[in-house]
Amino acid sequence: KIAIVVNDIEKSLDIGESTILMSAVEAVNRGHKVYFMGVGDLSYDKEEKVCAQAAHVNGKEYSSIEEYLEALKEIPREKYTNICISDFDILLLRNDPSLEPPERAWARSIVLDFGMLATKHGVIVLNSPGGLSKSSNKLYLQHFPEEIRPKTIITRNGDELRKFFDEQKKVVIKPLSGSEGRNVFLVHGKDASNMNQMFEAVSRDGYVIAQEYLSAVDKGDTRIFLMNGEPLIKDGTYAAFKRVKKGNDIRNNISAGGKPRKAKITPEMHRIMDIIKPRLVQDGMFLVGLDIVGDKLIEINVYCPGGFANIEKVTGVNFATSIIDALERKVQYRDYYKGKFDNNQMATL
Repeated sequence: KIAIVVNDIEKSLDIGESTILMSAVEAVNRGHKVYFMGVGDLSYDKEEKVCAQAAHVNGKEYSSIEEYLEALKEIPREKYTNICISDFDILLLRNDPSLEPPERAWARSIVLDFGMLATKHGVIVLNSPGGLSKSSNKLYLQHFPEEIRPKTIITRNGDELRKFFDEQKKVVIKPLSGSEGRNVFLVHGKDASNMNQMFEAVSRDGYVIAQEYLSAVDKGDTRIFLMNGEPLIKDGTYAAFKRVKKGNDIRNNISAGGKPRKAKITPEMHRIMDIIKPRLVQDGMFLVGLDIVGDKLIEINVYCPGGFANIEKVTGVNFATSIIDALERKVQYRDYYKGKFDNNQMATL
């Protein structure tokens, strides 16, 4: 039994959630029971168990994620199922805190608390809520060795940003908490005269992260998935794709019009993956997406990394099968060892 938390079923679960939907379809087609719920659907009952109101469709095989998603969305809220997640095998945390609006600030971290409570009953929670609590924004990248990261400052002080720009001459500024390439600006040359306005736009929602501009980004960046701390590989093919920007846009994000292309996995990428593995394993990061430019790691996506549909498009390989294989093994390990491993350890076994 697999429970999956997203921000909000009605508003955030769509075809763009290809990674989790592809995995859900694979699980359902194997006969597993899969339940979706939003953050606000969670609760904690008098018996000290984590519960939820959840959408659930089973009993047939689905030929596509579109068909499965349509069946999910046809369920009216009054027909949602009351479930006790504490009796489940797997809880997947697939909500993105950075997408929560100010009026839903309560929804940004509460899932981690529910996840920690669920682990007490033997539920395998992925990614581990303990690790996710350390990686709530792009500051997580700063925990990794400096040699594999771009030069970076994080500030709410415009003078500090100006000094950093004067040193680098060309910088990218973006929100510390954010996703999908929103409010990302390249500052160089005559654009520097508009730096204050850019800074104000980005800092409106919190801290600003400024990074040195990497010229290799003009040729695109690479999204590559790691599972259990290792590159995700199936039939000799890496779960990876290259993102190439559209026109003069500095962003390679698919959501910003970037185009997926087949990726070439370089020795520099292997070096980055090898260096970051110990930390990811220690933090219980089951599945993460790395964004790499040249020989630098620019972002680690730990909450809901997407891209499986684009990877299948450019490689012809469905990596959702590998995800479900891994979940099945974790449940077997849990049952064999009867609680001898904590959730962080289970997450990357």
